[in-house]
This record gives sequence, structure tokens and C-alpha cells, in this order.
Amino acid sequence: MTNTPDAYCVMGNPVAHSRSPWIHARFAELTGQSVSYDRALVPLDGFADHVREFAARGGKGCNVTVPFKLQAAELATSASERVRLAGAANTLVFGANGIHADNTDGLGIVADITRNAGVPIAGRDVLMLGAGGAAAGALGSLLEQKPRRLVVVNRTHAKAQTLVQQHAELAALHRVELLALDHKSLAGDLNHNFDIIINATASSLSGAEVPAPPSVLRAGSLAYDMMYGPAAQPFLDWARNHGAVARDGLGMLVEQAAESYALWRGIRPPSARVLAELRALLLTEAAH
Repeated sequence: MTNTPDAYCVMGNPVAHSRSPWIHARFAELTGQSVSYDRALVPLDGFADHVREFAARGGKGCNVTVPFKLQAAELATSASERVRLAGAANTLVFGANGIHADNTDGLGIVADITRNAGVPIAGRDVLMLGAGGAAAGALGSLLEQKPRRLVVVNRTHAKAQTLVQQHAELAALHRVELLALDHKSLAGDLNHNFDIIINATASSLSGAEVPAPPSVLRAGSLAYDMMYGPAAQPFLDWARNHGAVARDGLGMLVEQAAESYALWRGIRPPSARVLAELRALLLTEAAH
């Protein structure tokens, strides 16, 4: 008699590009867990049904990527404080009491910046470009690191203001100056420069210009794009050309996956090792 591995997956549309199955397969190997993890391409109008069917077939949990993170939060029967703040979830856990939602994106970016890149966030000035789901998922965890100042800039200023208002209580708790600016204000004030700049927009994907002037950078600033691979390259090139330290979001991908895995399995995998292996794999693929 053989034991069937516990089933997990990542649900999204599109999802074929996802590296999550490879990451979680390595996590399972390195932690000695019996786990299977697949991609699930979900119809745009079928997310809730797909989740319920997967759980009914014995699935233990799933990751959720675009465009379903808001729906994942709404579908859950219980949710973490991170989900409440972000209004979005990237991790679902199926149990006897229903569906529990969490958001590990913020934990992932914090781990990658502070541990893998070795850059402290506490006491620093941080700029967040974008106010969509990616920014919302990260903002709470960034505030908990107690930066001195965190500024959110978005093409639609009202959206940045809403995100800031949702996090105002948390910012006050950690004594962080949290504010929303529009692009014109950001460009017009030479005092608006930052230790850490995080690109949470899809500007690179759409071929748009970097949504910030070079004046936001200080010498040696960390410029971080949440995307990785070719999608992140324009932002990374812009950062390096202006004297910043550029970093893509591959580490965030691995670290948020590690947090999801820990929620599901009760053990935290060796994420730094898996990140190094994944970077090497991508370099090998790019060379062929």
C-alpha cells in the first residue's frame, strides 16, 4: 500500500510560466515531505468553483496568483490580519473548518530584502511605486519592519491615498511616517529620495517608462522590482544606470513560497538554498 502525496497547486490565469511547482518540489525533497504540487489554469469566471472542487478532491491548499488574489480573500471562511489589511490572499489552507486565507507576499519581500540582500528596513526611507494588489500585499509587513518613512506613489493618486488610509493605524502603531504622493509631487521635491525603492507596478511588462524620476535614488539605494526575469530588466537597468543596487523579485517568489509551505506543512524549508539553485537554473536556461 502506497501513501498518496498531499496535493497542492498554484491557481492563476495565466499560470504556465509559474516556477512554483519546481520550488515546492525542492522544498518537499529537502524537508522529506510527501507533497505533490501542480499548476492549475483557472477560467476567469471559475475561481471559486475550481477552489471548492480541488478541496473536495482532497487538496490540502493552494497558492493564488493573478488575477484571483482578491477573490481568494473573499472566498475564505477565515483570514489572517495580513489578508484583512491587503484585501487580497495568495495562500489558501483547506481544513475541517473551511478555507483559511493568508498573504505571504509581504513576508517574502521582507525576508529577501533583509536576509538575502542584507539590507535593513528599520529606520530607512522606503518608496513604494504602485498601489495595486502587489503593493497592498507587501505594505503591512514592510511597516512592521519600522522604516522611518514609507511613501506610496501611484498613477491614480486616490488609489495610493486609499491604501495609505487602510494602513494608517498599523503605521501609527510602529511610528512610521506613511503618506501618499502623486508623481508630480515626487518629481518636484528634491528631498524625496529613498534608501529602498520597490517597484510594485507592471510598468516593465507594458513597456512603459519607470514610474519615478532618478532623483528618488540615493547613492547605493536598493532598487527592487517585484518581478523577475525579462519583465524586471528595464527597471533594473534604470537603477544601475543611476548608481543604485538593483535586485529582482526572484527571492521574493521563493521566500513567499517558503512561508506558504510553512503554513501548510509546519516546517520552514531552506529557502536560501532553493533560491540559489533557482537562479543557477534560470541562468542555464537563458544560456541555451
